[in-house]
Order: sequence, then structure tokens, then C-alpha cells
Amino acid sequence: MRAVRGLKAALNDSGRFRFKEPEAAVDNIVIGGGVVGLAIARRLIQLFPSKSTYLVERHNTVGEETSSRNSEVVHSGLYYPPNSLKTRLCLRGRDLLYEHCEANDIPFRRTGKLVVAHKDQLDYIQALYAKAQNLRWPATYARAAEHHFAGQGPVLPVELFSGSQARELEPDLSRDIAGALWVPATGIVDSHELMQSLERDVDDAENGALVYSTAVTRIDRQPGEGWVVQTATAGAGPEDATALLARTVVNAGGLTAPLILNAIVPESARIPMYFARGSYASYKGPGVAAVRHLIYPCPEVNRGKGAAAFQSLGTHLTMDLANRIKFGPDLEWLEPPVGEDGVESEEAADFWQRHLVPNDARLDEMYQAVTRYLPGVERDGFQPDYVGIRPKIVGPGAGFQDFVIRADYPGEQEKTNPMISLLGIESPGLTSSLALAEYVVDEVLKGAEPANS
Repeated sequence: MRAVRGLKAALNDSGRFRFKEPEAAVDNIVIGGGVVGLAIARRLIQLFPSKSTYLVERHNTVGEETSSRNSEVVHSGLYYPPNSLKTRLCLRGRDLLYEHCEANDIPFRRTGKLVVAHKDQLDYIQALYAKAQNLRWPATYARAAEHHFAGQGPVLPVELFSGSQARELEPDLSRDIAGALWVPATGIVDSHELMQSLERDVDDAENGALVYSTAVTRIDRQPGEGWVVQTATAGAGPEDATALLARTVVNAGGLTAPLILNAIVPESARIPMYFARGSYASYKGPGVAAVRHLIYPCPEVNRGKGAAAFQSLGTHLTMDLANRIKFGPDLEWLEPPVGEDGVESEEAADFWQRHLVPNDARLDEMYQAVTRYLPGVERDGFQPDYVGIRPKIVGPGAGFQDFVIRADYPGEQEKTNPMISLLGIESPGLTSSLALAEYVVDEVLKGAEPANS
């Protein structure tokens, strides 16, 4: 596996934005208007309704990056190590998401999922089955009544099928599929309507504000008080930047979250940014007429790193709420550019935007991958659909990487007024969004109450 260089640039590396005294103060600033940033801003307002919460988004609408370029799958919490944040927050987030959708009339469907295996992969789905049987709710989720599947069996209901049983459910599956794991908790959701519902909750709150087309350009520590956050609207120069004193900052910048964090840590401690392109293909043609559930192949497992250490869940079949079939994502690592002087610039952090145009370069590989479990599909039915970029903080071959949620403070001896950074929030980030908000606000933030709260 080829090595890929991580980008260690930092916000305002050029020094273009000089320090400014803050013009006003705000209790909470959330950076990033993806589904996770929206969920966190909403949770802050719910728990601290008398405090001001601003969500700052550099694009002109919410969810322009990772949140609108994914498979819209509600994951079950199946794949990751049992004690990881990904498992904990996916399990909790799955149920919170379904509850939120039901309460707010957001379109969704519990489709269920089949993880299909060839004969040499049966040990993988058997291991997943055993892990699911042993999962337990964390102590902080002790109220069983809060969960959809509580009282109806295990935390994550699953069932092992033989190949013939799997084909009874999905007749188009290959005769070479020797077994499958049935996961009824998996589903699909309209991610755009989900984000709009969170956006409304923030916008309608008395002390909530959504600030679009505005980028964070500089952050400085203000010991004993919080953080001086400079922002500039699109096209504005340093002279037009606005500085606010934020008691608490939540960095939910997604693809640029490490860039923001790197601005406040020593250069030797910077977090690298890695970018993995995932392409999706729409499909119209034979071989899928009977499909009614999501179908996942066994993932590409790095056996030397353990059963959970994989880079991708493989080229799987998903569908939208109109039953349109799509395949993907695949995985293509992107190499960030270096300037002519050999220096990494902060502008390089957005190089991935040039890779968002879908093309047919990967369709042959996707077709070959899909025919391993759906042999009736035809190459001509595959068409490029859309592309998403995964915000990774480890490169190829690094193995499993959990969500990283860290708190930094304005002064060396302080444990108040934190800046909380969420790093590597890729899949299952959409599913985990409401649980991530609950974890960040109810646990991390409440353990570091602002000094002047």
C-alpha cells in the first residue's frame, strides 16, 4: 500500500490575519455547519437556553461538504471495536436519530442490511455475530426505555443466515454467497431534511444564531476568559475581519477541523489531515430487480491490525427513499499539494474540492467488485453519480481510527472555557450526530463548565 503524505498546515499560517481585540462576547461558538455541528449547536441551546450560541459556517448553506456527500445510511453499530467511541455513539445515535425522525416527520426507513460472505469470509461474519451478541449499553445509557430495541433482545439484534436463506431474502445474490449476517437495525434517512430540522431548531432559538458565508480566520487563547475568534465573510480581507470573545469553542470543522486545531498547538504537535475520495455510482439495469435491503460485502480487512482495522466497508449497495439503487463508495487516497517553495499552505487544505467532479474512471473496478455478490448487473448500467471526501487523521494501512474528541484550554493551568475539537468524524458520523452532540455537551463540556457560567 502506497504511502500518502498528511497535510499539517494550520489556520492563518501566513500570518495574514493579525490579532484584533474582541468587539463583543458570546458564550458558545460552534465552527462548522455539517450535521454534527448543527446537532451540537442545538444541544447547547437545549441545555443552556440562556446562553448565546453562534454557529459559523463558511459556505452559504449547511451540510455542503461531508454531510451532503454520503450514503445516507443509518448504521447499526456493527463494525467497530466494542469499547470504541464509534460503537458507543453509533448505537446511541442510531436510536436518537430514529426517534428524532419520527418526532419531526423526517423521511426514513428501516431497510435492514445483509452483510454477505463468500466461503472464505464466513469467519468474519461469525465474528461480527459474536461481537453483537456481547454488546452492552454503557453505564451512562442505563435507562433501557430510551432505546428502540431495548426489551426486544440484545443491544444490536443480528441473525446468521446460510447462503440459501440470504437468497430467499435477496434472490439476486450470487450462488457463491455462502452466508450472510442480517442486521435489521440498519436504515436510510433523508439527510438534507434531517439537517434542515436541526437548522430550524437553532435558528428559532432566542439565543441561537446561524452565520453563513463566514469563515473562521484566526483563533487566539485568552487566558482566564476563553478564545478570541476572528471571522471574515466570503471575499473580505483582514481589515474587515470581526473578532469575538468566545467563552467556549466547539471545532466541528470536518475536513478542516485539524487545520483549526493546528492553529493553537505547537508545530511539533500538529495533527495531519488525510483525504480519501469516495465515488458513488447510480445503477439502472438488470440484476437488482428484487433488491429490497442494503447489501454490504465483507470489508477489506487488514488482518495484521485486527478484525476492525479496515479502510473501507467495500463497494456496497444502498438505495434512497425512492428506491433508486446506488453503489459505493470506493476508496481513493488523495495526495495534498506542496507549494513551489516546499511549504504546505493553509490554502492546500481545500485542494480536495478539485476532486469532487464525478467521472467514470473507477466504474470498471466498482462493477467488478459488485459482480462478486450481484452477478446479474451489467457494466452499462453504472453511471457516475457523486463524490464525497472522508476527513481522516490517519493514512493508508494505519488500521482502525476512532473518533477523536479533545479539549484544549486558554491557559496552562485552566480547566474551564475549553475549545473542543472533533477529529476524524467520518462514517458513522451521520448516524452518530445526535449522540456526538450529547457526548460533547453533556459529558465533555459539563465537565469543564465556563468559569463565568
